[in-house]
Amino acid sequence: MENFIVSARKYRPATFNSVVGQTALTTTLKNAIQSNHLAHAYLFCGPRGVGKTTCARIFAKTINCEHLSTEGEACNQCESCVSFNEQRSYNIHELDAASNNGVDDIRSLIDQVRIPPQIGKYSVYIIDEVHMLSPGAFNAFLKTLEEPPAHAIFILATTEKHKIIPTILSRCQIYDFNRITVADTVAHLKYVAEKEGVNIDENALNIVAQKSDGGMRDALSIFDQLVSFCGNQITYQDVISNLNVLDYDYYFRLVEAFLKGDVTNALLIFNEVLNKGFDAHHFVSGLSTHLRDLLVCKDPQTIILMEVGADIGKHYQQQAQLCPVDFLFQALKLNNDCDLSYRISNNKRLLVELTLIRICQLTDEKKKSITEEEQSPLKSIAVEATQVPTETKTSPASPIPVVQKKPEPKPAAQHQVSSTVKPDINRNTRPVSISISPMLNKQQNAAKESKQTSEGLTDLQEPYSNTAFERAWKGYIQLIPKIVSVVSYINNNKPVKIEEHTYELTFTNIFQEADFKKELGNICIHLRKELKNSNIQFVTKVVEIAEKDKRNNPEDIYRKMVEQNPALNILKKNLNLEID
Repeated sequence: MENFIVSARKYRPATFNSVVGQTALTTTLKNAIQSNHLAHAYLFCGPRGVGKTTCARIFAKTINCEHLSTEGEACNQCESCVSFNEQRSYNIHELDAASNNGVDDIRSLIDQVRIPPQIGKYSVYIIDEVHMLSPGAFNAFLKTLEEPPAHAIFILATTEKHKIIPTILSRCQIYDFNRITVADTVAHLKYVAEKEGVNIDENALNIVAQKSDGGMRDALSIFDQLVSFCGNQITYQDVISNLNVLDYDYYFRLVEAFLKGDVTNALLIFNEVLNKGFDAHHFVSGLSTHLRDLLVCKDPQTIILMEVGADIGKHYQQQAQLCPVDFLFQALKLNNDCDLSYRISNNKRLLVELTLIRICQLTDEKKKSITEEEQSPLKSIAVEATQVPTETKTSPASPIPVVQKKPEPKPAAQHQVSSTVKPDINRNTRPVSISISPMLNKQQNAAKESKQTSEGLTDLQEPYSNTAFERAWKGYIQLIPKIVSVVSYINNNKPVKIEEHTYELTFTNIFQEADFKKELGNICIHLRKELKNSNIQFVTKVVEIAEKDKRNNPEDIYRKMVEQNPALNILKKNLNLEID
């Protein structure tokens, strides 16, 4: 029986052109080899399974090849290439820094670096997971890494670049590997499936690619697992059941329930998901992804941001057309709040169910607002036509005349009609009297009265005395008894006259000034009306309290308070209070 080799090893790239999803990096390395611009140290960093160690091996093999192709690839025929392919090359040395992370291990490596290669030009040292080296090992490695022998090239690989000390980073050319996209992963999995004689659905491949999270090694491992479970015929249902992935159908049904405001069905779908053994937090994360995909489907320019199969993508586009953008924004916000609160919640299921209920209510609130708008007093008006227009048509569903518009309407004369509003009809027709609700009449009368009051104060120039001004100033308190801060300021302060009709108000801090300014406009109107002079105006100034005033003892403060309000003495005596 032939030994089984996992796909991640069997289909490991052997040339730069076969590396998946890292075109920019492989092109740079090939150009460096062809132009003989080789650095003495490289750092390959990126997520797991994206090809760091693979590219390091291909690079080491290619720089020692005796007959490079015109494309910058190894020939696979010379002695150096054959020995590398048979895993007996003495020019390439791999070190696992996770288990060889001490100073003694680095010293052994430094001693080994002095030996020149027997075949080829370079001795290549690949140090994997280099971030696991101890601080002492890093420091012992610095000098050799900066000035190695001419035949030595170091390639460091890591998944956590931030853990490497800056002195190491400064001595290396850094190459950042990207996560492999879903499209590239699907394409490579199709190639592997054809080679292995496996028939697999494209939607299933998309699930595998998303589950691998940008790592080709993980994708190939999942592929082998599915082949072991299903054989050579793999369907979409086999994949979601084997990988414990929630089917898209759950979320499509859930959004349909949201749009209908069907709380009962939404809760039943969530219960069905829990009965399948899925975690509620996993369900919330999946719902966020589904709503996000619906949102990007709303605009043709953002459809490329989706990472699903073609068949499921069409379903997304169809449902996206039924979802208002405002609904998707609010639903995403509610779902994200649920995601953030999930870990600290004591009743996690109730938290998710409340979120589903609130999302269902989004459509109910919209319908309710539309209904209220249609039933508002401004909409419910009774039209009473005093004279029917000459050319009208009557709709069977409504007794209100519908006026047809003529090609060249002539403007009608303006008519003053008290307590009536002109309807928005053709100007060629005669005026129609419309009686509106009492609420609208009240609003119009209030606005009219306010306008008349404002216009009546414009040209008043009557003289007034200081006593009359103080009386009007204090009299404003009767109009605003509930605004405590303004009443207190008016009681305890008197405006200072700086010009003929200009008064200055002094405040102890900007907050007091800002609070009083909210009412200052109404105070001006009151004074102008009472004193019949439209030139009265105010300016404000903030004067900080001196430090010595802030340090007054409690008795001094209480004495000043009693001067302003003698009733405090009675209160102190009745309640038997003491000054503290």
